[in-house]
Amino acid sequence: MLPVQQFTNHVLQQQLFEASDHVLLAVSGGKDSVLMAQLFKQAGFNFSIAHCNFNLRADESQRDELFVKMLAEEMQVPFHLVHFDTKGFSQTHKISTQMAARQLRYDWFEELRQAYGYARIAVAHHQNDAIETVLLNLVRGTGISGMHGILPKRGHIIRPLLFLSRQEIDQLVDEHHLAYVEDSSNLSSKYARNKIRLEVVPHLREINPNLEETFAENITRFAETEELLQQVVTQNRKQLLKEEGTGVSLLIKEVLNLKPQKLLVFELLKTFHFTSAVVDEILASLHKQSGTSFYSNSHQLIIDREKLLISPLNQSCDEIFYLHGEGEVSMGFGQHMKLKFAEREAFKGEKNIAHVDADLLIFPLVIRYRQDGDKFMPLGMKSLKKLSNFFVDEKVPLPQKAKVPLLINGNGEMIWVAGLRQDERYKVGATTKKVAIFELSN
Repeated sequence: MLPVQQFTNHVLQQQLFEASDHVLLAVSGGKDSVLMAQLFKQAGFNFSIAHCNFNLRADESQRDELFVKMLAEEMQVPFHLVHFDTKGFSQTHKISTQMAARQLRYDWFEELRQAYGYARIAVAHHQNDAIETVLLNLVRGTGISGMHGILPKRGHIIRPLLFLSRQEIDQLVDEHHLAYVEDSSNLSSKYARNKIRLEVVPHLREINPNLEETFAENITRFAETEELLQQVVTQNRKQLLKEEGTGVSLLIKEVLNLKPQKLLVFELLKTFHFTSAVVDEILASLHKQSGTSFYSNSHQLIIDREKLLISPLNQSCDEIFYLHGEGEVSMGFGQHMKLKFAEREAFKGEKNIAHVDADLLIFPLVIRYRQDGDKFMPLGMKSLKKLSNFFVDEKVPLPQKAKVPLLINGNGEMIWVAGLRQDERYKVGATTKKVAIFELSN
């Protein structure tokens, strides 16, 4: 008898899905996925079957497709089939055939899940797959997340066979005379995972005959350790990362106080896709001159005096916006500027609000971002000052300089460096009859 009770207990303990859910099973036709389908069938769960033909093994691929289609018909469940030009996709995207197949199948599974309302996508990974993944991660280099290998559930993907080893699956398939098809590529040591399966794991089992049980216990400990680490990282992220414009800042003195420093800084910056090697460079450069920059594929980190400033790449705006009168305009970086008029209003000294003599305005007013050579007369001064020098004096972080809106009068003069300082020439004076009130908001 198949271990249906053990299977349903595993589903319940790991909270993989609800008994009433409709689950999509990824079935290749091999022992693992066939056994998974049989367990779902005997447990009485609601499921459909999906099969990918990667067109990599000629007649063997067609054989697998026909076998899985017949299995679905025999079980009387819905069947989904797709054909991929895997080699073409691999060449176009300059990735390995294995990576291409992985991306193609998981993208398709997710399309099916959304189109048909499947609650989960079940794949037939078992304990030995988890062992191979941990070993592969260790060889290639990994953090704590790579040490737990394959998790029972991640997003909509579930792995209901992780309670079984490779040997147990072989035994069950043989004992119950379950039909299956063999993928000949699994016997080739050309692929790194196969090399570990065929040449490394057997030697490890000689050292420890209970290898699967030992790894299962270790993987559980590693997963719990990662969970504990993420609690610490989440707490640090809330306390240490401060919103600054469209990015965040992190005080260098706080970085120096972190222990263990490299691990926690890596976890904090992982959200912004900085690699371990770049984190090493950042930590070695904490006391370098202001302006030193580091990059991930999505963010820039700048050492700016006492802070690390992190902002998204490609955040610039050359667009020009116009104010034709009272009202509000939306600008770049999620910013808004509002204009209203009043007879007189008390000056509150708020940086995001400017009070201007309305009679000096020449419409339409222009709102833009900095350009080379920009000058204005800061409030309280009697001469023009370069905007670049003003930013330096005000210690405006480097990533923010390109994101400060500038309010320009119709005659080309700057009225307000929004959020920082307005121009002396447009201030409200004793002879002002009407006040223009500008407000900047995000």
